[in-house]
Amino acid sequence: MLALRSGLRKVLAPWALAPQVCSSFATGRRQTEGTFYEFCTYYLKPSKMKEFMKNFKKNVHLRTAHSELVGYWSVELGGRINRVFHIWKYDNFAHRTAVFKALASDPEWHERFLIPNLASIDKQESEIVYLVPWCKMGTPPKEGVYELATFLMKPGGPALWGDPFERAITAHAKQGYTELIGVFHTEYGKLNRVHVLWWCENADSRAAGRHRSHEDPRVVAAVRESVNYLDIQQNMLLIPESFSPLK
Repeated sequence: MLALRSGLRKVLAPWALAPQVCSSFATGRRQTEGTFYEFCTYYLKPSKMKEFMKNFKKNVHLRTAHSELVGYWSVELGGRINRVFHIWKYDNFAHRTAVFKALASDPEWHERFLIPNLASIDKQESEIVYLVPWCKMGTPPKEGVYELATFLMKPGGPALWGDPFERAITAHAKQGYTELIGVFHTEYGKLNRVHVLWWCENADSRAAGRHRSHEDPRVVAAVRESVNYLDIQQNMLLIPESFSPLK
């Protein structure tokens, strides 16, 4: 036994004397801002869609008094219809907690919106996202429609697929085929998911821009690199409501 221990010391000695190097797995730009966005999706009963929207439009000020509404849309194409999709902005998690605490104690919000509309909602989904470090929120040049493209990337996070994905999105945006509004990375929800919000004048201009991008070698090359890290992709066409800040 003593001989064995002596032999192990000799074998392990070089490793024990070698300097220990610690490195981070994250190699890309990191999230540094506390500001985040909440993506909310309400699945509405078909017979209640019009009633729900009328009530929300009438009472939206009760909700926006507590936190910033970025955009509010109805889903026109892509998956289940009779859906509304909205984005809310928060300074940090403490801010969101304070907002919901204030709403819970707001009798006017309960009486005029929450209680009348609960029967209209079939299901709700919430997702917390950050803007990726290389993107800032854009502003549409005029009223139009929106495409929310969602990419489920391979496990590994932005350290694995961040740079190729950025090149693919930037290639699209630089050529002006459509207007980039924001790129968001999921913090709570289905992980390794990235959402890209685009603006276009209408659905036909969006289709025309997509066809032109498919023939652009710069875009094709960037996308070809990025798809190596892609598992699933889906999208939906969004129509902004009259009270939506993003139109």
